[in-house]
Amino acid sequence: MMKRKYFFFDIDGTLAVGQPGRQYIPESTKYTLEKLKEAGHFVAIATGRSYAMAKEMMENMHFHNMVSDGGNGITIEDQLIGIEPLNFEDCVALIEECQEKNIPWAFSPDNKVRRLAPDDRFYEATHDFYMKTKRVEHLNPRDYDQIYKVYIAIEKEDENKLKTLNLVPWVRFHKEYIFVEPSDKAKGIRKMVEHLHGNIEDVVVFGDEKNDLSMFKKEWTSIAMGNAIDELKERASYVTTSCDHDGIYNACVHFGWIKDEL
Repeated sequence: MMKRKYFFFDIDGTLAVGQPGRQYIPESTKYTLEKLKEAGHFVAIATGRSYAMAKEMMENMHFHNMVSDGGNGITIEDQLIGIEPLNFEDCVALIEECQEKNIPWAFSPDNKVRRLAPDDRFYEATHDFYMKTKRVEHLNPRDYDQIYKVYIAIEKEDENKLKTLNLVPWVRFHKEYIFVEPSDKAKGIRKMVEHLHGNIEDVVVFGDEKNDLSMFKKEWTSIAMGNAIDELKERASYVTTSCDHDGIYNACVHFGWIKDEL
C-alpha cells in the first residue's frame, strides 16, 4: 500500500478556475481528488480566506478538512478545531493610526461573513463586494476581544504613510485596499499534520499565488501550477500545467499518486 500523503490545495487559481463568483473546478481535478481519497490519502484546502468565507466552498467541493485564515484556522472532519486571532494590540495600533491620518478602515472581530466599519468611507473608497460591510456608529476596536482581519483603503503609493503597518502581516489583492491577515499557511499545515500524527515529509502542497509562498517549504513536496507566479515556481519541487489544463491531475500522475486513466 502507498504511504499516506497529506495534500493541501489553495483554492483560487489552483483548485478553482476563473474569477470568484464564476469559478468552476475542472473535471480532471474532481477525478483526482476522489482517487486520492480512495487511495487513503488525506486531502484538505489551504486558504487565506476566513473560515466563515470558505466553509460553503469547502462543502461544495466535498472537502472535510481545511487550513483557513491564512494558517490560523484548523478544520478536521467538518469540525472547526479553532481559529487563532491576530495580535490585538498591533491591530489596534494600526487602526488608531488610520483614524489619526483619516484613512478609511474596517475589521473583522469574529468568525462571520461581514466586517465592521465606523462609517461608509471604506465602502465608498473600494466598492468592494468581497463581504458585506456593516456600519457601526462610534466603532471602537477596544470594545471587542479579538481581531481576525483588518481592511485598509489605501493605494500602493501611500502605504509608507502607515508606520504601524510593519507590525502586522498584510497583503494587497486589490488596487484600492489591503488585507491585514495571517499569512503563514505552513503553520496551519504543520499543526494539522501533528494533530493527525502524520509525518511532515509526507505533506504535498499545491499553489499559484503570492500568499502560497509561505507553504512552499523544503521539508515537503511543493507543486506550483503552470499559471503560478515566477517566485513560487522558483521555490517549487515541481511545476505542473495550469489549473485549467489538468494541472493537479498531471502532477499526481507524474509522482505516481494516481494512475493515468483519463
